[in-house]
Amino acid sequence: MAPSRQDREARQARERLRAYEARQQVHERQTTRRRRDNVIAVVGVVVIATLAALTQVYYFSGGPGKAVAKPSSSASATPSSTPSPSATGSNLGAPDPSLAAGRTWTGTLTLNKVALGIQLDGAKAPQAVSGFIRDVQDKYLIGKTCHRLAKSTGFGLIQCGSIDGQGGPDPAYHFGPIENAPADNVYPVGTIAMARASGDAYSNGHQFFIVFDKSSIPADSAGGTR
Repeated sequence: MAPSRQDREARQARERLRAYEARQQVHERQTTRRRRDNVIAVVGVVVIATLAALTQVYYFSGGPGKAVAKPSSSASATPSSTPSPSATGSNLGAPDPSLAAGRTWTGTLTLNKVALGIQLDGAKAPQAVSGFIRDVQDKYLIGKTCHRLAKSTGFGLIQCGSIDGQGGPDPAYHFGPIENAPADNVYPVGTIAMARASGDAYSNGHQFFIVFDKSSIPADSAGGTR
């Protein structure tokens, strides 16, 4: 028996429904992917805008550090620990602060294939800037990741440069003391600062953080921030 008109219409309705549901699923997947990509892009754009305006990290032009360091970051990164405490009051494996030559170093830091203009003040933070220069010379930062993304109301930073990509310190490298910490504990957008262990002013190492939202970070017993 040939299918009735009602049967044909019902079958066509079911086919249209399946086609609609399939299109909806594709649309939802595309929307989710775009939303995820936009989150990553927004984080990158914020950092680009602030660094270009306020701090401009890694292709150090006109000096000994002319390599391009390319750590990558991810908006899905989770917070991890800062470097473990060092032998208080000592430097290990760090270059002499005179390497910074007391001048401003400019260049680019590449995150997720996005080049960010940066500048580092070798007069205000000679030891930290010398550490960055040495890391570039040694190509330490190439391929390193940003393992920590911290964002809340009035606070936002990404932390990069750990030896293992998980926040671990380099046992053969640490230095101090804390340099040029803000007196009011407020870090403006675009600040690049060293990460360290709580209570230890000589646990600075390869790790640094970039502030993408004006952040208040209280000082501890060592002074400055961690």
